[in-house]
Amino acid sequence: MAVISSELVKQLRDKTGAGMMDCKRALEETKGDMEAAIDYLRKKGAATAAKRADRETNQGVVEAYIHAGGRIGSMVELNCETDFVAKTPEFKALAHDIAMQIAAMTPLYIRKEDVPQDVLAKEIDIYKQHAVNEGKPAHIAEKIAQGRLEKYYQEVCLMEQSFIKDSGKTIQDLIDEATGKVGEKVGIRRFHRYHLGEYPNNF
Repeated sequence: MAVISSELVKQLRDKTGAGMMDCKRALEETKGDMEAAIDYLRKKGAATAAKRADRETNQGVVEAYIHAGGRIGSMVELNCETDFVAKTPEFKALAHDIAMQIAAMTPLYIRKEDVPQDVLAKEIDIYKQHAVNEGKPAHIAEKIAQGRLEKYYQEVCLMEQSFIKDSGKTIQDLIDEATGKVGEKVGIRRFHRYHLGEYPNNF
């Protein structure tokens, strides 16, 4: 594998706006070829997604999904920048897939940053206590707790969840790919999940 300098990674990031790790991986995959690395990032959606992170998304669709004989349902608001993109079959299909994901996987939040600090503190405390009960030293228990917190994010944060139709992708990957394909920022604004007889999960 080619040795990639930090300066080359920085140059690619400046050109694309993609994350440092994405840039490093792209350069490794393309053996340091800058133009090929840019194409690699565009195909992955990473470059466009990062460049458009501050764009306004005032258009989109609200998509609903009903499952299991009408006992489980979900609604999601998927946004983009223009009405033209919102009306495309591909955009509506993405919204449908995300609504289905919500119904199937019961996320509580959209992204990591949305998890309240008191909830995180409680989870970390539980994980630490489990590790201590297993006989782990305090400093090891701390590392174990952080590792388990990542698994917690993957369970309760929609963007971190593995896509039910393709476990090799997260919902964040789907959003980034869509952003790259349509040339507009795509994002999830809110969702609701309903289960008959229970209060809805609202975000």
